[in-house]
Amino acid sequence: MSPKILAIPLACATLGASFIATTGEAEARWRGRHYGGAVAAGVIGGLAIGALAASAARPAYGYPGPVYVADPYCYKVRERVFVPGYGWTTRRMTVCD
Repeated sequence: MSPKILAIPLACATLGASFIATTGEAEARWRGRHYGGAVAAGVIGGLAIGALAASAARPAYGYPGPVYVADPYCYKVRERVFVPGYGWTTRRMTVCD
């Protein structure tokens, strides 16, 4: 299975457990001991950071593009060469730059 498919139910279960664990008695005034706003901000911030981390793009690997190399420039020349037992003669030679 995909890690993201497994991460979504795990995140929901963690969020639900944190809400259940942080609920207290119902009272309308703040007495300095409950941090409901801070907990909610922490949970929402944690979910936002987790969503950003989970959606980060993975590097894509591939082959490099084709590289074109020009063929060497070749031309024919006539050169005088000495052949033992025969003497001087002219031969066509290919020269590539």
